[in-house]
Amino acid sequence: MQPINVGLVGYGFSGQSFHRPLLSRLEEFHIEAVLSSDEEKVLKDIEGTTVVSSLEDLLQQDIELVVITTPNHLHYRMIKQSLLADKHVVVEKPFVTNSVEGEELLALAKERGLHLSVFHNRRWDADFLTIQKLLTEDALGQVYTYEAHFDRFRPIIKDRWKENKIEGAGVLYDLGSHLLDQALTLFGTPKWVQADVFPQRNLEKAEDYFHITLGYDVLRVQLYSRSIVLDPGPRYQVHGLQGSYVKHGMDRQEDDLKAGKNPLGEEWGMEDEENWGILTTLSGEEVTSEVIPSEKGDYTQFYLGIYGTLRENIPLAVKPEDALQVIKIIEACKESAESKRVIPLK
Repeated sequence: MQPINVGLVGYGFSGQSFHRPLLSRLEEFHIEAVLSSDEEKVLKDIEGTTVVSSLEDLLQQDIELVVITTPNHLHYRMIKQSLLADKHVVVEKPFVTNSVEGEELLALAKERGLHLSVFHNRRWDADFLTIQKLLTEDALGQVYTYEAHFDRFRPIIKDRWKENKIEGAGVLYDLGSHLLDQALTLFGTPKWVQADVFPQRNLEKAEDYFHITLGYDVLRVQLYSRSIVLDPGPRYQVHGLQGSYVKHGMDRQEDDLKAGKNPLGEEWGMEDEENWGILTTLSGEEVTSEVIPSEKGDYTQFYLGIYGTLRENIPLAVKPEDALQVIKIIEACKESAESKRVIPLK
């Protein structure tokens, strides 16, 4: 096996809590260098790596793949610079802050024969994988409504870039990227979008609330993120002609990564039984309900897929076109919220 040498850009929450533990545990990867202003913090976690202070220095290292975990408004410049240095790129979601930048980067990657992907890790959440399986098995029949929530209770606004009014900040880019990518993975591109997006806690800060409706033929997709929810309801509700699936609780992988647990462990990605969803189905006139064990979540599959692409030419699981479509719908959501109109999608 020939491991992929990685240059990790940024060592904040995302770099330290998500990408470092996944990459360092997988023998298919080696973190060769890290771009960070905190050398001591990096070396405490990644013994023997090279810590650099600029992207130019990072790109001079013996690396094949650049993993970018910086604030969203820096993604475009850093992706472009990495591609021009002939490096493959993985970038934290959201891909970029506007679709014009995204189109340019897709063209550049194609022109230079490089792979570009976006870390839409929540495709490998236990509950989302369970919903995918139920839909593949047609357990619900024709689906009419799909509702997903990413609600939190955060009455205090932290002084950090994600909550300040700067380009690419706010929950629409942060959490909306996850929910939109999941919906597009399940159902494809909608015909129209309508959205309410605004800063509910403080009008001078970034948006912290959204309610998005995606319109298909008969299907309606409802996506929510709210910052003042002390007692959240279901995470997912999916309703079809033959049944309903209702699921509470969040996937545990983020918390387990932050706690330092091994993503290659036997129990990794296994949900507690108390969080398993309920499937209610109709057979004739009989209604029955059963607890459905959640599928095993596994964020390592994203990076194992990257290895398969770079070493065996297996198609990317998260294609840049997928991530660009998320950005285009985010733009439509912003337009809808500002104009109070339904926005048709091309």
